[in-house]
Amino acid sequence: MSTEIRNLDPKALWENFADLNAVPRPSKKEEKVIDFMMDFGKKLNLETLKDEVGNVIIKKPATKGMENCKTVVLQSHLDMVHQKNNDTIFDFDTEGIKMRIDGDWVKAEGTTLGADNGIGVAAIMAILQSTDIAHPAIEALFTIDEETGMTGAIGLKGGLLKGDILLNLDTEEDDEIDIGCAGGVDVTAYREYDEEQTPDNVTSYKITVKGLQGGHSGMDIHKGFGNANKIMNRLLFDGFENFGLRIAELNGGGLRNAIPRESVATIVVDKVQNEAFQFEFQQLVKTIQHELAVTEPQLVITLENIATPERVMELGVQEGILRSIYTAHNGVYAMSRTIEDLVETSNNIARVIIKDGEIKVLCLTRSSVESAKFDLANALRSAFELSGCEVTFTGSYPGWEPNVNASILKVLKEQYEILFGEKPNVVACHAGLECGILGQNYPEMEMISFGPTIRGAHSPDEKVSISSVQKFWKYLLEILKNTPQK
Repeated sequence: MSTEIRNLDPKALWENFADLNAVPRPSKKEEKVIDFMMDFGKKLNLETLKDEVGNVIIKKPATKGMENCKTVVLQSHLDMVHQKNNDTIFDFDTEGIKMRIDGDWVKAEGTTLGADNGIGVAAIMAILQSTDIAHPAIEALFTIDEETGMTGAIGLKGGLLKGDILLNLDTEEDDEIDIGCAGGVDVTAYREYDEEQTPDNVTSYKITVKGLQGGHSGMDIHKGFGNANKIMNRLLFDGFENFGLRIAELNGGGLRNAIPRESVATIVVDKVQNEAFQFEFQQLVKTIQHELAVTEPQLVITLENIATPERVMELGVQEGILRSIYTAHNGVYAMSRTIEDLVETSNNIARVIIKDGEIKVLCLTRSSVESAKFDLANALRSAFELSGCEVTFTGSYPGWEPNVNASILKVLKEQYEILFGEKPNVVACHAGLECGILGQNYPEMEMISFGPTIRGAHSPDEKVSISSVQKFWKYLLEILKNTPQK
């Protein structure tokens, strides 16, 4: 299928995307893709360097006649979210992504595709390779670890770049020009607990929640998708309150920036309560499926008999953590008061693990207002501290404040109307883009973000529109051709 991908138009972009997707590049493990990108730049005989945190910068002089234009930084991130379906056998550390074409879409086989942000990387590579594309002086910036901490953008020192304009190629609607984004902070709750001998005369079950859409915890947080961790907690809480359910293990969700699709729990119920528990469980399942019928038509919740586990959670701790997760906010917390239809503040309860005497709950809290970000983070901290958890805030990064007067914004708006006969949507987004962080060390640099249409980013349903990539490529070339003068 790689051959079919390589023959798509624009060929240079898709060739590079196929090459890139053959290289394992999960966040925090970008060594192979960094080497790949360093080799790419050096083979083109372009100035190529790696900074102290692993970001790669490749510089290309202006084409003839464009020497007096402002220098443009073309920026995308090298890493990708590594998510797969439970029944997919795949090793992100060693395997390349297996791609296929489905109508107008390029998809992956049971894993994330890496179009976020691989299409942006591939487009920049094609421009660096080109001999017939008009462009100003280019500084190509390939950052690392955008998806799990933005440590590449945080670690990029001032002075390495000389560009006047930064084009971030990392948004997911091809009719949008992004001029602002949310910041975020990782909220983590942790505590230890004692395990107890499983009571006698119990029936043991595995509860599975699956079939949810998942998606990007920023861009999709307002769509009403189900959160597997919250659904599972509702089931466990009901079983505990009414039938004395005890938890042996719980494993739900994955990465902080992905809405959790699946959760699995091992539980026991006293045999005296078993029949009533099964009936109540099935009634609650029907209720939840009815509530989510529009947004989650594929939701499946199962209850299977299993061998009895040796140990269960300490009862008091179990009650506390179930109440804390029930209390902890998930989803949209506040809408923007200044930009219509923009989510201002949200939280994603991304990961819940209960196993071997340890509880871990991982959240990602986002907001375009810094004070509101920490207001919600403190609300979460309070909810989990009430059940004895230690709560930490890490990886905080700022939002990106819009600049509606940027000269490059005028170029993008004009070229979009000329090319496509309509006005683009100038927006701010609820995702975390690197622009806000990069702007701390490059405050005078004008920044814009745009990209092709991508659906299901951060989930195994991720796909990118072929026709939209063609539109994006045409647009990018016209923007470069019309870069403002110095």
